[in-house]
Amino acid sequence: MDLYFAPLSCSLASRIALYEAGIPANFHQVTLMTKKLADGRDYLAINSKGQVPALRLANGEILTEGPAVLQYIADQAPAGKLAPAAGSPARYKLQQWLNYISTEVHKAVFYAMFNPASPPEAKAFARDVLLPARYAVLSDHLKDRDFLLDAFTVADAYLVTTLNWAKPAGVDLAKWPVLAAYYQRMAARPAVAKAFGEEIALRAA
Repeated sequence: MDLYFAPLSCSLASRIALYEAGIPANFHQVTLMTKKLADGRDYLAINSKGQVPALRLANGEILTEGPAVLQYIADQAPAGKLAPAAGSPARYKLQQWLNYISTEVHKAVFYAMFNPASPPEAKAFARDVLLPARYAVLSDHLKDRDFLLDAFTVADAYLVTTLNWAKPAGVDLAKWPVLAAYYQRMAARPAVAKAFGEEIALRAA
């Protein structure tokens, strides 16, 4: 597999999933502003959407959109139990949380906060209104449990990735103790720590 990623973006969740699953992959860094790979190739020729992640499969096909990529990775290593069995009620719970994180946290909140084109009032609304409401939902769900489901899944890989954006967005995660504790637990997992460390180094380079 080949994962096309941008350091510390949403594609970090896919790197975490690959490490958790023990699946070897090649990693190709994308500069999102220019849509170029490190070797100068045009990323749009690989993924016309211009976004990450994109995953090149063994047959050469390209899979895009984070929740789809995460579930594909999980299904390639069923023994890792990164996703419940297809068709099971728990699998739909996984999709529920992947959708929530993608639409209500990633796009609704952090895309607005990080997008240079967002008006100041849109950034403030995302930070002061949308984010607290979303964090309240997540805190309530996680207050008596270690993971979003019964064990670590790709949904946790996605959530910890978005929680990692809180500090650079100027959000004090300590205001949500349940989420702060969850973040620390997830960040201590070897696969998560490895992925974080590698992408922090790439961002700093």
